[in-house]
Amino acid sequence: MKRLSGKVAIVTGASSGIGRATAKLFAAEGAKVVVGARREAELASLVAEIVADGGEAVHLAGDVVSEDYAKALVATAIARFGQLDIAFNNAGILGEMGPSTEISEKGWSETLATNLTSAFLGAKHQIPALQKQGGGSIIFTSTFVGYSAAFPGVAAYAASKSGLIGLTQALAAEFGPQNIRVNAVLPGAVDTPMYRSKNDTAEAQSFITNLHALKRPATPEELARSVLYLASDDSSFVTGTASLVDGGLSITRT
Repeated sequence: MKRLSGKVAIVTGASSGIGRATAKLFAAEGAKVVVGARREAELASLVAEIVADGGEAVHLAGDVVSEDYAKALVATAIARFGQLDIAFNNAGILGEMGPSTEISEKGWSETLATNLTSAFLGAKHQIPALQKQGGGSIIFTSTFVGYSAAFPGVAAYAASKSGLIGLTQALAAEFGPQNIRVNAVLPGAVDTPMYRSKNDTAEAQSFITNLHALKRPATPEELARSVLYLASDDSSFVTGTASLVDGGLSITRT
């Protein structure tokens, strides 16, 4: 039996990378999927692929910093598929980078809005729909950066992503009695367009690769399988966790 049969899921940041791979995997495992991101064409292409593979999906383009968009994603899930069981709040950006003393207030605020506030707004409107189902699963995409390691020049990114871990714990404690589980997945390097844009030289890629015990970045599909675990009933007693999926980066000193 497929692991998400009868379930309905929202996936944000679905136009590429981890979000795209997870949306496809959720659909392959039986979920009906609402996919969201800013890029309409990429979302439409993703939905076409899911449908061609025998799945069910619908897309809604928008900006996750908008509370109206958070409401609209939930409304779309209810209108099209009748319920909501799973939400993967994955959308995020690297944001303005550089010396912390030179980061603009605008850059700081945009990064927190996209990576942290959007996740809160998503959950705020997803939780009532999950309550109607008698429970469900919310997953956030955090990172090892600002949790088990950090680099110079990434203050806004680290602060916003580590903030998701506090949000995860608070929501898990608040809504656990209603059978709503909330977890964060913390990837190491993942071979996505965002990763390649930041590490665009052989030297940079070699440096990042060597930080991992496995000496390679993950594929988006590898992260998707970890998200699937947290979304499915296989993790029915797992909540409030910061789940490292980092190829051993956190424990490597070689």
